[in-house]
Amino acid sequence: MIDRRGVLAAALALPAAARAQGSGQTFDRPLRLIVPNAPGGTSDILARLMAEPLGRALGTTVVVENRTGAGGMVGADVVAKSAPDGTTLLVLDISPLATYPSLFSKMPFDPVRDLAPVQMLIFAPWVMAVANKLPVQDAAGLRDYARAHRGAVSIANSGAGTLTHIFGVSLAQAWGTELIHVPYRGGAPGLLAVASGEADCTAVGATQGLPFVRNGQMRGIAVSGKRRMTELPTLPTFGELGWPLPDAGTWQGLMVAGGTPAPVLAKLEAAAAEVMAQPAIRTRIADLGGEVVTEGAAAFRDKLRADTEALGAIIRANGIKVTD
Repeated sequence: MIDRRGVLAAALALPAAARAQGSGQTFDRPLRLIVPNAPGGTSDILARLMAEPLGRALGTTVVVENRTGAGGMVGADVVAKSAPDGTTLLVLDISPLATYPSLFSKMPFDPVRDLAPVQMLIFAPWVMAVANKLPVQDAAGLRDYARAHRGAVSIANSGAGTLTHIFGVSLAQAWGTELIHVPYRGGAPGLLAVASGEADCTAVGATQGLPFVRNGQMRGIAVSGKRRMTELPTLPTFGELGWPLPDAGTWQGLMVAGGTPAPVLAKLEAAAAEVMAQPAIRTRIADLGGEVVTEGAAAFRDKLRADTEALGAIIRANGIKVTD
C-alpha cells in the first residue's frame, strides 16, 4: 500500500526548481535578477524592462537588485556563489566576464565554471559622445583636440578593466596621444559625468546614451557596429573612421550559477527568448538603438569564449592592469 503522506513529504522536500518540472511552473518563489551596475545603465534598463514579463512566463515574480562594484565583478560574484537552482539570475554586458581572466591574477569565482550562460538578450552599439563644453564638433575634431591637449582630455568609462576602458586605451594609442581614464561604477554615472561636464567624453551603450544625444545634453560624434544607426544617421561608424574595436558594443546576456540543472536552464532559456520576442519589448529596444539577439545558450557560450581570447590579446598588448 502506498503511503501517500510519505510521497507528499518527499515531494515537498525537493528543491523548488526540481519540484516544478512536472507542474508546468518552474519556480514557487520570487527570482532575484542581479544587475552588477548602477541604476540607469543598459543592464538595469533591460532588467527592469523584462522582469515582469519574465516572471509571468515562469509563473512567479522577478525582483531586480543592483549590486555594483569592481566593474561588475561584485554582482557577478553574488550569482556565481548562489544556489545552483536558477532562482538567482544575472543580466550584464558580457565583456567584463571576457576581460576578467586577463586583468586579474586572482578572482573570487571562475567565469566558466561558476556561471552558466542562459540566453543572449540584446546587442546595442556604442555612441561616442563629448561634453557640450568641449570645442569639438565631430570625430576628427576630438582626435585633433586630444593630440593638441595630450593627457588633458578625460574619457569616462564604466570601470577599470571594462571594455569601455580598454577601448579608450586603444583609441588613445591609435591617435598617438594620451587620455585621462576616469572609471565610474557603471556606464550611467559616466554618462552623467559627461552631461554635467565633469568628464570630456565617453563611449556608452546606445540604450542609455541615445536619449542624452537626442536631447542635446551631449554631442554624439560616432557609433560602433557594422552600420550607421538609423536614429543618428549622420554619425560615422568606428569602422569608417578606422578606430579600434569597430564591432564593440553592449552584448547583454542572462546567466545563472554554474551547476544549475539542465532542465532548469532550458526553462529559463526558452522563457527569456519568449519574453524578448514580444513586440512591445522588441520595439522598445529598437527605440533605444538596440536589437534583440536570442541565439541560445550555446551561441552565448561561443561568443564569450571568442571574446575572452580576443580581448585578452588586446589587454596583454597594451599592458592594461587592474590592482587585485
